Amino acid sequence: MSAVPADALSAPYPAATLAIDYPDRQLDRLSTALRLLWAIPVIVLVATLGNGSVPIAGYVALPTLLMLVFRGRYPGWWFAWNLAMSRFAMRVCAYLCLMDDRYPSTEDEQSVHLALIDPGREPDLSRGLPLVKWLLAVPHYLALFVLSIGAVFAVLAAWVAILITGRYPRPLFAYVEGVLRWQLRVSAYAFLLITDDYPPFRLAP
Repeated sequence: MSAVPADALSAPYPAATLAIDYPDRQLDRLSTALRLLWAIPVIVLVATLGNGSVPIAGYVALPTLLMLVFRGRYPGWWFAWNLAMSRFAMRVCAYLCLMDDRYPSTEDEQSVHLALIDPGREPDLSRGLPLVKWLLAVPHYLALFVLSIGAVFAVLAAWVAILITGRYPRPLFAYVEGVLRWQLRVSAYAFLLITDDYPPFRLAP
């Protein structure tokens, strides 16, 4: 079974795919101006689901690592939870990044299309690699640190643009989407542990 649509399986990194619909319309200026205030309830919800754990709040990560190392199994309901959490968290991220002015749904896909490949109950994955994936991903952490700073400035610039024109500049939107896509791939590899394929260093799909 795969949680990835058929067309995504041909993607360069099919284990984790992300596409966010560009809002080719006038965005709500009031919601944009007060986005941090509007988002408080959903931020509290995400924090509650994660019990304040860092950096992968809400995900079944450590138990998955232990199960893969000692049993070579990936329980189906753990994958389903991680997929649902990834989708919800990404909708919240898109909302905070002003990429959608609709309030994040806990169920509906809305404008965020995120898919993860299901590794199966007895996946063909290394049993030792999960112990060091977080370490192998260090180059990605460094790259994402720099890219994320750029994304903050991109969102601030988009905030000003939306207040003035009602539109999210496409180049800024594409950049922020690319950073979120990169973060998802690293998460799929290092923390969700659904693939042994090392994530690429790129913003594009």
